[in-house]
Amino acid sequence: MPTGIRTAVDTPTAPVPVSAGEQDEDVDMADVLTVRGGIPLRGSLRVRGAKNFVSKAMVAALLGEEPSRLSNVPDIRDVAVVTRLMELHGVSVKNDGNGELLLDPSNVESARMADIDAHAGASRIPILLCGPLVHRLGEAFIPDLGGCRIGDRPINYHLDVLRSFGAQVEKQPMGIRLTAPNGLHGTHVELPYPSVGATEQVLLTAVRAVGVTELRNAAIEPEIMDLIAVLQKMGAIISVDTDRVIRIEGVDRLTGFKHRALSDRIEAASWACAALATHGDIYVEGASQPEMMTFLNVFRKVGGAFEIDEGGIRFWHPGGDLDSIVLETDVHPGFMTDWQQPLVVALTQASGLSIVHETVYENRFGFTDALREMGAVIQVYKECLGGRPCRFGARNFRHSAVISGPAKLRGADIVVPDLRGGFSHLIAALAAEGTSRVYGIDLIDRGYEHFQAKLDSLGATYDRDLQAAS
Repeated sequence: MPTGIRTAVDTPTAPVPVSAGEQDEDVDMADVLTVRGGIPLRGSLRVRGAKNFVSKAMVAALLGEEPSRLSNVPDIRDVAVVTRLMELHGVSVKNDGNGELLLDPSNVESARMADIDAHAGASRIPILLCGPLVHRLGEAFIPDLGGCRIGDRPINYHLDVLRSFGAQVEKQPMGIRLTAPNGLHGTHVELPYPSVGATEQVLLTAVRAVGVTELRNAAIEPEIMDLIAVLQKMGAIISVDTDRVIRIEGVDRLTGFKHRALSDRIEAASWACAALATHGDIYVEGASQPEMMTFLNVFRKVGGAFEIDEGGIRFWHPGGDLDSIVLETDVHPGFMTDWQQPLVVALTQASGLSIVHETVYENRFGFTDALREMGAVIQVYKECLGGRPCRFGARNFRHSAVISGPAKLRGADIVVPDLRGGFSHLIAALAAEGTSRVYGIDLIDRGYEHFQAKLDSLGATYDRDLQAAS
């Protein structure tokens, strides 16, 4: 039996935690959601701004010399973490309680490394603060970084990028100090892979660097394009070519911005998969077709139904059998890696063999251990199945999955491994017959706004308890 998961038949007082190498961060094992599954989710909910964009737009405010306003901001833990990091650096952050932030960078200052480390937690945002802080203060500090352990996700891309701009990198006992005695200057960067984080780093550093920066093999995700829109509003000069080349002409001064964040396409797709897996019917207010076209095509191929209107998208299971598919994740405009995990749960209910080839992260199928304990029939392989050979094919990573269905899922005890995997486990618990206990559920608050209230609106049956530690 895999570590950290036990079936409902053999229920211990608490499951054995998964190993630290599989965890996103330390989870609160006393925070438990007891889910009584097998009930179709029906109702409506609202998604707000994209987690993967909002935090970067908040960082962009550091570059301006005037206050910025960001609306459609979700009430999630990541926003709270970034808010505190900004405040540690002297930025005033006011939240009106309705999803609008006023960020005033008039008094930017250095923060103590220990404070950054204490408040960053698993967030990787401190690395993106470096370019703006070096511009504003002449120095920046990075503590040891966490983040979802679904792959190596090394920061070497970031440090190499910052060095190419002229930053000097000094390793210290608690982290890394960056300075630029001669200022930051435009550069030429060609990424070995279209990394979202490295692309954000280039953008946030180049807009105020002296001269022109050319970035090749850039990520062009919708969240990246929305960040470019924010920077352009501030006075940046940025052009995007069709061949993944971004050019930035550095400017001396940036103003503030007023911007409404694009909707969270990951959360919208997660609820769509929940509708499919539970034979439900969910209207997702705020879901946007342009950013979800690739997902919508796959959703339809599997057998799901959807209807788009001006306010959002309705997703539902139309009855009958779901269809198995062959799928490969990829950078935008391909099928997003963050859509893969909730979709795999839905694919356990499809007839036949589905193949999913993960090409973005090398270690993203660890979450399937729990699904197998719940009755799913899933095998993972080192080979590149179902698509073209990828960069993980010769590196001994289990990055392809074969899902056989339909499978009868049964309740189990599960420990949340990471943000997206954790929400996928929640979907499985909602679809399974019987009762499941999901431990470390607080981690889902990091990226899914008020998910418990949304479960209430969909008719889910559950209890959330903070158990005393044994």
